[in-house]
Amino acid sequence: MRAVHVILRLFGLLLLLAAAGPARASVYSAELSQQLLHGPDLCAEAPCRDVMPQAQKFSVRKGRPSYVEGIAVAADMTERVVGYVFLSTDVVDIPAYSGKPIVTLIGMDTRGIITGVRVLKHSEPILLAGIDESTLLKFIGQYIGKAGDAKLEIGHGDEASGTVGLDAISGATVTVIAENQVISRSAYEIGRQVGIFKGEVRPAPRYTPLDERLSWQQLLDEGSVVHFPLQRKDVGLAGDAAYIDMYFGHLNVPSVGISLLGEPVYKRLMADLKPDEQAMFIIANGEASFKGSGFVRGGIYDRIQVRQDPQSFTFRDTDYLNLYGVQAPGAPAFTESAVFIVRSANFNPAWPWQLTFLANKADPQSGAKTFVHFNAPYWLPARYLEGGRPHIVQPEATWRAIWKGKTVQIGLFLLVLAFTAVMYSQRDKLVRASRRKHKPWIERPRHVLWLVSVVFLGFYLKAQPSITQVLTWFHSLLHQWKWELFLSDPFIFLFWWFIIVSVLVWGRGVFCGWLCPFGSLQQLALSTAKAVGLGRFQKLLPKPLHDKLKWIKYAIFALLLGVSFYSMEMAEQLAEVEPFKTTFIIGVWNRTWPFWVFIGAILGWSFLSERPYCKYLCPLGAGLAIPGKFRLFGLKRKAECQTCHACAAGCGSHAIDSAGRIDQMECMLCLDCMILYYDDHACPPLVKERKLRDKNGDALTPIDAGGYFISLDAVRGALKAKADASSGEAP
Repeated sequence: MRAVHVILRLFGLLLLLAAAGPARASVYSAELSQQLLHGPDLCAEAPCRDVMPQAQKFSVRKGRPSYVEGIAVAADMTERVVGYVFLSTDVVDIPAYSGKPIVTLIGMDTRGIITGVRVLKHSEPILLAGIDESTLLKFIGQYIGKAGDAKLEIGHGDEASGTVGLDAISGATVTVIAENQVISRSAYEIGRQVGIFKGEVRPAPRYTPLDERLSWQQLLDEGSVVHFPLQRKDVGLAGDAAYIDMYFGHLNVPSVGISLLGEPVYKRLMADLKPDEQAMFIIANGEASFKGSGFVRGGIYDRIQVRQDPQSFTFRDTDYLNLYGVQAPGAPAFTESAVFIVRSANFNPAWPWQLTFLANKADPQSGAKTFVHFNAPYWLPARYLEGGRPHIVQPEATWRAIWKGKTVQIGLFLLVLAFTAVMYSQRDKLVRASRRKHKPWIERPRHVLWLVSVVFLGFYLKAQPSITQVLTWFHSLLHQWKWELFLSDPFIFLFWWFIIVSVLVWGRGVFCGWLCPFGSLQQLALSTAKAVGLGRFQKLLPKPLHDKLKWIKYAIFALLLGVSFYSMEMAEQLAEVEPFKTTFIIGVWNRTWPFWVFIGAILGWSFLSERPYCKYLCPLGAGLAIPGKFRLFGLKRKAECQTCHACAAGCGSHAIDSAGRIDQMECMLCLDCMILYYDDHACPPLVKERKLRDKNGDALTPIDAGGYFISLDAVRGALKAKADASSGEAP
């Protein structure tokens, strides 16, 4: 019952910490209407005047990607366009740290100067519980007055390269980098579309005189035919079956067109096309249709588009031709097919383009449907173009830019991980070279690692793994996995791979006991107190009480996981039971008093007892302990350990029970018990054997891997065998 009361009190503490954070963010997971997201009258729902104050009225959506015109009305009632307002999700689809885009409303005048930015919706947990939302408003305020085609970068600008620097938000690097790309790319795309910014001239393609007959597999291998599959889970539906399974490609190139259509059909198609017209084919299987179910004569095919930045091309019924068969050997069967014609001189097949499929995606939590697009890139193989492909600098993925900007830090981080793994892998040699009262080969490297973990990994890199990342994994596995989400923080990404491997090989203790920044901070507090003479006050809780309290962290883990399926927002608020964010990412000075008291209590207790937070409260440790139960390699035990309590008495983790068994789920791998395992002055069975040999005048043989002195009979037998072998070899 006492443990139950402790859990209830802890739950109250979680609620207190959640309530002590900033009030519910005004735009966190805000409900945006379909009219605002996709309707013709954007400004009927969106605060367009906030981002375009000089306009008195606004047009309906126009263009692709869409925008609205801001119109000023003079005293004589004449009207003139003074700028453009656009929604970021109409232009780009760049996920932030949450895996979801930050929906941003942007205004830009007719000179290409940004007049206003307004975040309408975000799902960033760091801006929900941790960093106040006002910091995001301050960040986006930097864009006002900047040119839409300026090279805007987070950090210091560079006059030589023409880049303009922007101040970041400490602790939310991924969020601001993603938002920077959202704003700058949206402004540039709309500016190009309305003619403010001039795009590069794209010379007409010249095809090589190749005339080959290729199989379906050859066409796939070289990229002239692209496979574009979507699963049911991609659109929020249950199951792993195909939602739609498409193949597409460009037909104007002779080798490709003839291989797919056959020579007679290809020649007839090319004869019907005008010089600036390009033909594409699509075949598909699955439950969805790329033609759409609502097509009517004279209308458009609303499920597919071809996009070549900055323009999108849709197809009308007059752009459609029947495709009765594919002639390339090995082509798959299909249930739907078409040839579509792009009739525009602005489309250039020598440059990369995308086939876009539009679908209604169901939100896994609310069930609400939103209109989303999926893109498959296409770029004609270089061998079909005279001179090869043109040189194009494509926008770099956010995570790539982050990794490139931190190569030195990543190298040092990997060095720390490698040193830890190598050191622990050599534990048998290190503990053999140590004694219970003298273990420099264990204590000194670990103290160095604890310092590095706190200062470098924690405060500098802010690379503190968290239970929120575990919750995100669960939901990504169930709904939609995006590597970009996890790659956005290189240190957390690499740290988690290290954790996964080390937990499955050795257990949770390598991370929890050696490298966790907050765990290391507690351990340094304990060592500091011991160094200043407080060692006599340092005690562990009684083992029976510990064995009850240790289950609290598992209850917290289960609670957070369960709540996350009801509301991820609530789970992220309750995850404030982790002091990691306050300590390393945000800073205690930026939080309210309950956080100071909470962290102060943990560190105060840490001066007097070993790692209390890790043992009793940490949901991350609980989450790692469960798979760690199935690790490949555990610590060694002897038969005498069942009755001997020498190791248990000195175990700071209380991980050894009365029967001598090590609870690998609780063990921090401090290796103290392994030092005793080989120490003939501390391990009772070895002490007994050593004293007996001293009394009998017998030699002390080395200690074997089983933790025992090598038997004298075995040594005598080996010496006799060696002597017999030597005498047999004598002449």
